[in-house]
Amino acid sequence: MKKVLLIVSILTVAVISTACINNFAVQDLNNKAQTYMQKGDYTQAIERLKSSIDLDPTIFETHYNLAVAYTQSEDYINAVEEYKKAIEIKSDVADVYYSLATAQNNLVIDLEQGRVRMNVDDSLYTPKAEDLNFDEKYEMSEKELSLSEELRASALQNYAKYLELNPNAKNKSEVEKQMEYLSGANKTSDEE
Repeated sequence: MKKVLLIVSILTVAVISTACINNFAVQDLNNKAQTYMQKGDYTQAIERLKSSIDLDPTIFETHYNLAVAYTQSEDYINAVEEYKKAIEIKSDVADVYYSLATAQNNLVIDLEQGRVRMNVDDSLYTPKAEDLNFDEKYEMSEKELSLSEELRASALQNYAKYLELNPNAKNKSEVEKQMEYLSGANKTSDEE
């Protein structure tokens, strides 16, 4: 019986020690990422935050900060995915819905301008600079048009959720104008 208690005690201490070390490592990576973000080095911030998520994928702030870093580096494909993951962890933070809607809007613009394209498997990618021709208007495929409409509708819902969670938002009139624009854009594209 004493051996069993000793083994259980040792295992308990080992688990607690590992958890503490893991928490310190996550916090250290997140702190380093913040430093890089303040310097405008989003590539390094993203790498630190991704490593932090590898250690503990359950921390809301890490996903949110990673989404912000992707947004700052204008990688809206990954930003949208990370904002969604942050919402899965904690769904009552108004600013995440606002940020997600804004990233979705920016992704629609990138799709319309051909800066983001769709693969055959429906995944999105950013073409190489030498493959882009800004002299010609980019014609979206039917799938890209459909995705654009879905993103607009989702952005509209996310702005609405933002205002629901933050009814006294300082930017309320701006958000309402954006919602009007999105509503009109969806009606226009639905009528075509």
